[in-house]
Amino acid sequence: MNHPKEFAEGLSIGIIMDGNGRWAKQRGLPRTAGHKKGAAVFQDIANYCEELGVSSVTFYAFSTENWKRPLEEVSAIMKLFGEYLLKGFNYKDRNIRIKFLGDRAALDAKLQKLMNELEEDSAAKTGMTLNIAVNYGGRDEIVHAVNELIAEGKTQITEDDITSHLYTKASPSPDLIVRTGAEMRLSNFLLWESAYSELYFTDVLWPDFDERQVDLCVKEFASRKRRFGGV
Repeated sequence: MNHPKEFAEGLSIGIIMDGNGRWAKQRGLPRTAGHKKGAAVFQDIANYCEELGVSSVTFYAFSTENWKRPLEEVSAIMKLFGEYLLKGFNYKDRNIRIKFLGDRAALDAKLQKLMNELEEDSAAKTGMTLNIAVNYGGRDEIVHAVNELIAEGKTQITEDDITSHLYTKASPSPDLIVRTGAEMRLSNFLLWESAYSELYFTDVLWPDFDERQVDLCVKEFASRKRRFGGV
């Protein structure tokens, strides 16, 4: 049997981490407990993607629409983001480049400082790119790119122009987008970049997602025929 690394090496993957709240509810726990467990799983899956030789992986951590959630839940997510996704990720001794996608202006100033430091400290790394989408929305990203082009004086805008002004401009478009939690939609994630991505949906809730699930995803991807509009 082929090792998953054979299928995953060089891939660009996007992951919609869904199901934290439902996972907690099933266990009689507050939704915040699901997010805490989900943050730990994020680290495990990021580590495994690096081990498999994935070229870039983009995690959908917090969308522009997630601000509509209860204040207590939003506050808990932001606290976890600082504790687990930043301080808890051992990046200094790893050949991983970290990028944050989205409008960070709405985030706490201390959090923005940590994000900037992580990006700067890892900018010269040549291994896997770890993208973390925070206060990110696909439509907002496209509008942001177009407004930048208008500010530059562009009057005729091409696809390449937009692509070069996206938050993801330093990463390839995802070959594969995975969504956990049984929902079958993109939810405003990488709308421009996912034009020809292969989509994989699973009923597994994000806190239960593990290395075996990643293996299933990449093996399924390997079985697909990508035509990009051709025959």
